[in-house]
Amino acid sequence: MKIIDGCGMTCTFCHNEGTPVVADNKRVTDGFVPRGASGRVSIYIGTNGARFLPATILPDAAFAASLRLLRDALDLDELHLTGGEPTLHPRLAEVVRVGVEAGMRVGVTSNGERGAAVLEGCTRAGLDRVNFSIFGTAPDELAQVQNSRFADVRRSERKISALKASIATAERAGLRANANIVVPNYSHARRVRRLLDEYSPSLSVRLLNSLDDGSESVTAVEQILADLGAVAVAHHVTAGVSGSRTAYELPSGRTIWFKQIRSVRLPETCAGCRFNNGADCQEGFYGVRLYRDAEGGHQVGVCLQRMDLCIPVEEFVRHDLCREVLALRDAEYRQLSAARPL
Repeated sequence: MKIIDGCGMTCTFCHNEGTPVVADNKRVTDGFVPRGASGRVSIYIGTNGARFLPATILPDAAFAASLRLLRDALDLDELHLTGGEPTLHPRLAEVVRVGVEAGMRVGVTSNGERGAAVLEGCTRAGLDRVNFSIFGTAPDELAQVQNSRFADVRRSERKISALKASIATAERAGLRANANIVVPNYSHARRVRRLLDEYSPSLSVRLLNSLDDGSESVTAVEQILADLGAVAVAHHVTAGVSGSRTAYELPSGRTIWFKQIRSVRLPETCAGCRFNNGADCQEGFYGVRLYRDAEGGHQVGVCLQRMDLCIPVEEFVRHDLCREVLALRDAEYRQLSAARPL
């Protein structure tokens, strides 16, 4: 669920969960713009048919009711909070608590902007884990992937300090923490080694291939793992969605993960889509996403590149799209179970 649109970073590759950047689109009357004065971007806005501005989630009865509707319709047991930057949400711990009270494990993805201030309270509210997105392990690296107006090394130093404080807070609170780092090419090997060297084994490192860089990125991750002497020990696939990950064990006994997108499509909805080819479809069917729109309603989406498919949650749970999601998951689960080695 996208719980807030605001973010203090201006990463040049941000998809912003498929929605427009609110600060740049409040006064736009003819469609939405993918970039503006804020320096932030939403890379798919020019082509994804987005029809609403996102609003900050309120931890109220309407939110709880929407969660229960989706939970029951799709037999869900996990809620993952995204943004923007979730730690900027003024009531993040309350949002976490609503999810926990709905019977879900709750996780959050964060760049660490205010984690030091809020993660202990979120842990008390029942937060299960935090995934830290790490776009640079040194100030110059982080500055390179920011909008040119904000590519300031001193600014990046402050962001990295905030991230380190957030990771330390998570460790102190006993909160499970993962570090997600995208590896476009082999030049990023030093970032991976720095992560492993600077942080304790309690921080689980996950390498993600860059979709824009294709096979070069995958080859780079494989070479980095080989350089580290890592050995594959387990492969995890989630039925019905495109995420998968492989666990590698380092000579020290520490585990490092390689997370990849696999080709998964909704059999009917994706069949006639103009993006349904090897070049244009970036993440396939990754799962359902929940949004709050500017009118206060809750919308369900199934694709960042096809935000025109979003529909109100009350309609979604009765829609053929909901049944298609369930059918895909069940069919893949049967196939994966049958193919599983004994």
